[in-house]
Amino acid sequence: MRFDDEAFRIPDGEKVNLAKIPTRIDPVYSSKQQYKKMLADHVLQLSKLQQVHYADNRYAVMLIFQAMDAAGKDGVIRHVMSGVNPQGCQVFSFKHPTAHELDHDFLWRSNSCLPERGRIGIFNRSYYEEVLIVRVHPEILKEQGIPDELIKEGNVWKSRYQSIVDMEQHLFRNGTRIVKFFLHLSKEEQRKRFLARIDSQEKNWKFSVADIEERKYWKQYMKAYEACLSATSTRHAPWYVVPADDKQNARLIVSQLILKTLMDLKLSYPEVNEQRLKELFDIRKRLKAESPD
Repeated sequence: MRFDDEAFRIPDGEKVNLAKIPTRIDPVYSSKQQYKKMLADHVLQLSKLQQVHYADNRYAVMLIFQAMDAAGKDGVIRHVMSGVNPQGCQVFSFKHPTAHELDHDFLWRSNSCLPERGRIGIFNRSYYEEVLIVRVHPEILKEQGIPDELIKEGNVWKSRYQSIVDMEQHLFRNGTRIVKFFLHLSKEEQRKRFLARIDSQEKNWKFSVADIEERKYWKQYMKAYEACLSATSTRHAPWYVVPADDKQNARLIVSQLILKTLMDLKLSYPEVNEQRLKELFDIRKRLKAESPD
C-alpha cells in the first residue's frame, strides 16, 4: 500500500496554514500486523540502500525532524532507522547552546555536524530552533550577543530564513540532499501523551515542568512554524508536514519518503576496472592455493 508522497510536501512559496492541515489521516495500513510488515519492509530496503549509499560516496543525506513536544520524533528515528549500519549514520540533538556556541553565528554549531558524503545525518531538532523557540521567546536573542541595531530593524526572522535557504542551497549544490519533516501533532493528542508519560512509571523521565510551560505558547509556536515552513520549503530542501497523531502512520510515511530520497539518487556500487579485476583474480588464486592449517 502506497500513498502520494507530494501530498505532504509544502510547495515552494506556499503560505502555510497548519489549522487546515490534518494531524490525523486514514492510515496507510489496515491492521497492526500489516503495519509491522510494512515497516519491516521499509527498514530492510533502507538498510540495503544505505549500504549502496555508503559505497557510492557521492552524496550526503540530511534528515531534519522538528515538532512540538511528544510528537514522536525519537520514536520515528528509532523505528525507521533501526536497520541502518551505525557507521553510515550520525544523529545529533541540539540542546541549549553553550557560551562558546553563543559566541558564533546561529548556524555555526550545526554546520560542524553536517553529514559526510556517503552518510545519513539526522538532526533531532536543528538550526530551525533559531526561528522557532527563539521567535516565541525573543528574549533569547539577548543571550546571542546580536547588535541591538540589527534586532531593532525588525527583520531578524526574515534575515534568518534567508540565511537558512542560502545555506541549504549551497549544500545542495555540493551534493547534500536535505529532507525536512515537521511532525504535525494536535494539542489534544499532546495532552493525552503527556498524561500517559505521567501515568506510566517507565515514561516519567520523558516529562518535565518545562514541557507543560511551553504548552502555554501553543498558538505562538503554530504561527512560528507556519512562517518558517512558508519561508524555507524549497525545491532543493523541501518540508514535509506529516500527520503525527497516529504514530504508526507517521513512521510509515517518513520511512517511505526517506526511501524515495535515496532511490532518486540512482545509487550504485563503484565500478571495478580491468586492472582491479585482474588484481582481485590474482589474490583469489593465491588464497585458493593456500594449504589449510
